[in-house]
Amino acid sequence: MIKTQGLTRRFGDFTAVRDVSFELQKGETLALIGPSGCGKTTTLKMLNRLITPSAGQVWVNGQEISQQPVVQLRRKMGYVIQDMGLFPHYTVAENIAVVPRLLGWEKPKIQARTGALLEQLGLGTGAFAQKYPHELSGGQQQRVGIARALAANPPIVLMDEPFGALDPLTRQQIRRDFMELEELRSKTTIMVTHDIEEAFEMGSLICLLNQGAVQQLGPPEALLQAPANDFVADFVSEKAAELELRSAKLQDIFNQLPQQSPAEGGALPLAPTLPLLRAIYQLAKAKGQHPLGSTTQDGQKRYFTLSILIEAFKNNLQSWAN
Repeated sequence: MIKTQGLTRRFGDFTAVRDVSFELQKGETLALIGPSGCGKTTTLKMLNRLITPSAGQVWVNGQEISQQPVVQLRRKMGYVIQDMGLFPHYTVAENIAVVPRLLGWEKPKIQARTGALLEQLGLGTGAFAQKYPHELSGGQQQRVGIARALAANPPIVLMDEPFGALDPLTRQQIRRDFMELEELRSKTTIMVTHDIEEAFEMGSLICLLNQGAVQQLGPPEALLQAPANDFVADFVSEKAAELELRSAKLQDIFNQLPQQSPAEGGALPLAPTLPLLRAIYQLAKAKGQHPLGSTTQDGQKRYFTLSILIEAFKNNLQSWAN
């Protein structure tokens, strides 16, 4: 879906990014993380040609991006930034509709898409569609920014510190709502974050940078269990125990869930990429309405009760302790 090879960017004598290579498939999320000034945002901006690489290449769906018209390329990529960048003179609905309008979508289709995204992100159409950005809280503005990035259903989503300006409680809630969007399962997402907990919770892959160079690229648990060097080990050491818990996803315990499918009635569908602790919380919260949970992986489906999920989590705790 998206691949980089030897991506490098120099500003005069200073090399901001050096020889960054990775490959992401449909549905994967890469978290770019590292100290301030390590090249995270510069790397992200080279993916949609906001910054031109000094060396190296980027391919999207097998086509090198320098061979694609820049406007066409960017319309295939949703882009979420920390300060939202909403047009102050546009209503919420008009802000979300910017790219679909440029693509020539018909008005009923735009309205339907806008309404669906507002509902999914907890902003009821009737209450928010005709408001202006200055009438919204910071968290509400960020939800609109996310909806705008997703409006044209791009296959790739780029996010630059998308939740960085929010208070911790709002940040956690928006992050949860974002991760639970059904359509994200089919998108490739690259996000820059300075928050290591956020990276481990949201990323299926972590790219840890320092001084513009990749220190380690791999699944979150690899940075904890097999750090590539002292820098990686030091970077994750302070919060290692908490990161172990956050790095476990529902898909990681898929084979521990019952093989036989119970009756489906009332099962709460949970994304396989959902953090295990979040899955336990969601099923506990919905137990009265949904006594069962369900998840899918590679065309297979598993059903489980809350007690089964908790037991699987305990088994994982024991394996980590050993």
